[in-house]
Amino acid sequence: MFKRVFQRSRRVKDEAESDDDTDPMVLKKKVEVKENSKVETDYTIHEVIGSGRFGEVCRCTEKATSKQFAAKYLKAGTEDERESVANEITIMKRLKHPRLLQLYDAYLFKDEYVLIVELITGGELFDRVIDENFDLTESKCEKFMTEICEGIEYIHSQNVLHLDLKPENILCLTPNGYRIKIIDFGLSRSNAANLRVMFGTPEFVSPEVLAFDPVGPPADMWSVGVICYVLLSGLSPFMGKRDADTYVNIARVNYSFNYSEFDEISTEAKDFVKQLLIKDPKRRNTAAQCLQHAWLKNPKKSTRTGHVCKRRLKSWVYRRKWHKAVFAIVALIRMGGSFD
Repeated sequence: MFKRVFQRSRRVKDEAESDDDTDPMVLKKKVEVKENSKVETDYTIHEVIGSGRFGEVCRCTEKATSKQFAAKYLKAGTEDERESVANEITIMKRLKHPRLLQLYDAYLFKDEYVLIVELITGGELFDRVIDENFDLTESKCEKFMTEICEGIEYIHSQNVLHLDLKPENILCLTPNGYRIKIIDFGLSRSNAANLRVMFGTPEFVSPEVLAFDPVGPPADMWSVGVICYVLLSGLSPFMGKRDADTYVNIARVNYSFNYSEFDEISTEAKDFVKQLLIKDPKRRNTAAQCLQHAWLKNPKKSTRTGHVCKRRLKSWVYRRKWHKAVFAIVALIRMGGSFD
């Protein structure tokens, strides 16, 4: 079954990447949580390579094969924390696709889970495209959006909702290629009738999330539209001075292309975004429809070499990082932490 998925997957690559789109980790045997087992039994743990609301991520090496992975540490001291991590593991075990971060092993020892996942070396997508050595054009944005939509199409085909799509959760597989990995399934849910959620990142949540209405795949597609808008312009379509202003803009679908940053952007690209930033979820394009949209369907027929405004995009990325750092400091202070 997985082979058929790979065969119909569209080719998006550059000189640095192989023609083989079959991810070997996707074909691995079923993962089972190893309870009361220490991860150090099977893996050598190295330096910390990341951290977030969940805990730390370390580089690690499997002793039996010498292969490198990432070890994601998750607290599980309370019943809610255990349920949350168990849900994340269940979701990741279902999602076997080369556009998605793959789960390799899982451990539970005392009050802590450790998830062994792929080691992704390319960094965050938006960090990659704002690099001074990267020539960001609309054509390259097409390639990245194709990759994102392929991943989301598969997620939705498995009856799963991501529910936290944002640039920080899209990584580049390698430092030089165009292939991406969608990560962080901590807030993901199985699609169900009358599912309502009260979480998400303000700039990227859909109107139905704000209204606490039932959510489905269209909620993810709204986020895809926001990501694409930012990638093409460096502007945030709904961002206000305060979160409350942002929510009002989202509820009213108050955004515009009337900025100089869109002067070199094609009509097809703008229409791609328009078909996603629609208040009525039923009218939004699905991921499958996005992949058939003229902007992504016929990239070779276009002459979309217009450059994206990296100055704006850099400012947006740096603002996001600043806010993230401030929130981390506030959280540390609330927990009684120290800077010593």
